[in-house]
Amino acid sequence: MLGFRGWREGGPKERPVNVLLAVNGTLMRGLELNGGLLAVGARFVRETRTAPVYRLWSIEDRHPAMLRVASGGAAIAVEVWEVPAAGLATILQQEPLGLSVGKVRLEDGQETLGVLGEPLVCEGMREITRYGGWRAYLAASERGGA
Repeated sequence: MLGFRGWREGGPKERPVNVLLAVNGTLMRGLELNGGLLAVGARFVRETRTAPVYRLWSIEDRHPAMLRVASGGAAIAVEVWEVPAAGLATILQQEPLGLSVGKVRLEDGQETLGVLGEPLVCEGMREITRYGGWRAYLAASERGGA
């Protein structure tokens, strides 16, 4: 008798489905919400940058918001994580209001899911694109250079 997804009962188990997720702020290693990724069994894959088509804003210095733009973009530092698909909803529910998941193009041309900001949340906020990423912005802020 066939079981779920065509496997015969008692046959090999399917591997859980995982997705790649590019994060650019507080979900990054060692930062405030990284524990949420770890709690759902996510695994760090690599550091990289986006294609140069994004801009980054600081939302009240609590977290960033990244938007894809038609012009004036830059490459933004991100971390790519392998996340169990079942844990993705949990992670999203813990993200601040105004952030969502969409497709992000990386500098090597690969497209993956990634955390993006809504344009409305960026209105009136400080643009920090010139720092190239949230960690660099935080470091500059600590030195008094932001």
